[in-house]
Amino acid sequence: MIKNGHHDSKESGGALSHRESPACGPEKRKRVVRVWCDGCYDMVHYGHSNQLRQAKAMGDHLVVGVHTDEEISKHKGPPVFTQEERYKMVRAIKWVDEIVEGAPYVTTLQTLDKHNCDFCVHGDDITLTVDGRDTYEEVKRMDRYRECKRTQGVSTTDLVGRMLLMTKAHHTNMDNSDYQQHAGNLGKGPKGHSPWTGVSQFLQTSQKIIQFASGKEPQAGDTIIYVAGAFDLFHIGHVDFLETVFRQAERPYIIVGLHFDQEVNRYKGKNYPIMNIHERTLSVLACRYVSEVVIGAPYAVGKDLLDHFKVPLISPSSQTDKSEALQCKGWKILSSSGVFQADTPCHFQKQLLG
Repeated sequence: MIKNGHHDSKESGGALSHRESPACGPEKRKRVVRVWCDGCYDMVHYGHSNQLRQAKAMGDHLVVGVHTDEEISKHKGPPVFTQEERYKMVRAIKWVDEIVEGAPYVTTLQTLDKHNCDFCVHGDDITLTVDGRDTYEEVKRMDRYRECKRTQGVSTTDLVGRMLLMTKAHHTNMDNSDYQQHAGNLGKGPKGHSPWTGVSQFLQTSQKIIQFASGKEPQAGDTIIYVAGAFDLFHIGHVDFLETVFRQAERPYIIVGLHFDQEVNRYKGKNYPIMNIHERTLSVLACRYVSEVVIGAPYAVGKDLLDHFKVPLISPSSQTDKSEALQCKGWKILSSSGVFQADTPCHFQKQLLG
């Protein structure tokens, strides 16, 4: 069980780490330091979230610019998700304070000044325009650029590769030579690796979980709500679902139960889940609507589990329709025990990718 929660920078714990960041000089500690990040944020994963987490730690207020479909198509090719979907995905990341829709692909001093940002933060790689120019050339030259470490072991290319190759190697290990050969070829481009396309095995650590989960406990007056499912390839359907659940109460405390890889594969088949349990944990923890995550939650939701978490409110999983959920063994237990079930729309389930 992992407790989640994003403390405001004014609260104890958050403010100290921000102001101790090397990116914030003594002259800036007396005022709010505004940080700029920008990108495509297509098929958002925990690598993107980790970049934004690191950027937020360098200041107090994080502004994220998201490029339009037209800009991305011009410089990289058409995105998978629409700009409106990508805007909403970025808004749902708990370290983001503000987003700028339709941010320019090339980051300039004019952009930083327009949004009152002190500097911009990007991963330790080079991002190029269609004509081969560094998109951060100007802000680097004027010393208003900071770097953060990209997250090893996750990439959009690797995730696409898992879907196309129909591999299950990521469920247990990724040492299979055939998978490594295919994945290695998919992850390499003529101009090197982008921050999210290096292919390597993701190694989960307790430190990474701690960085994503700040341990917020439920308070008196909070309404504890439990949901469960695979939450694979965390996407706009999941965000819509969790946002709807979040609005079921005035002070919601949402606990998300994540099923183990073997359990997800049992009821979804093929090579699902595309992301393993460790990757899915970080993806869900990054969502601002989530308060706590249960790793390896049981498929059948029983009275013991609800009593343990003191759950008075439960919502159908994003992985199943409400009508189906009411028929399973766990839901019969819930109905007979008098647990209140949230009336949440699940019509978008049919449109989910994973």
